[in-house]
Amino acid sequence: MSEIPEGLFYTEEHEYLKPTDEEGVFLVGVTDYAQGELGDVVYIELPEVGASYEKMDPFGNIEAVKAVSDLYCPVAGEIVDVNASLDEDPAVVNSDPYGEGWIIKIRVQDPGQVGALLDQAAYSSLIGG
Repeated sequence: MSEIPEGLFYTEEHEYLKPTDEEGVFLVGVTDYAQGELGDVVYIELPEVGASYEKMDPFGNIEAVKAVSDLYCPVAGEIVDVNASLDEDPAVVNSDPYGEGWIIKIRVQDPGQVGALLDQAAYSSLIGG
């Protein structure tokens, strides 16, 4: 069964937003369910720091042994950091998706968009948990 931590926000495309210590800034990554479906992650295309995206814009892709999938921006905002360590070890997305496996850090443009995402119970229901 997939791990679905409380206190995070989820999308139907299997990305998550995790609050940081900085107000309005969130870590974005793929859920435990998504990494399990993808299989062994071998490459992640990261966006440029400073780039801005609208909600649901593709910001990169994730390549695994089984498939290549687009990564979608859960909310509109500006990329303030990327997890450059994924260039060296993309498989950390498989082993620690909610910790060291984060992909981008985003400053949210409209905080209301965060509240419109799925909570733990709704995401669990979506994936049949």
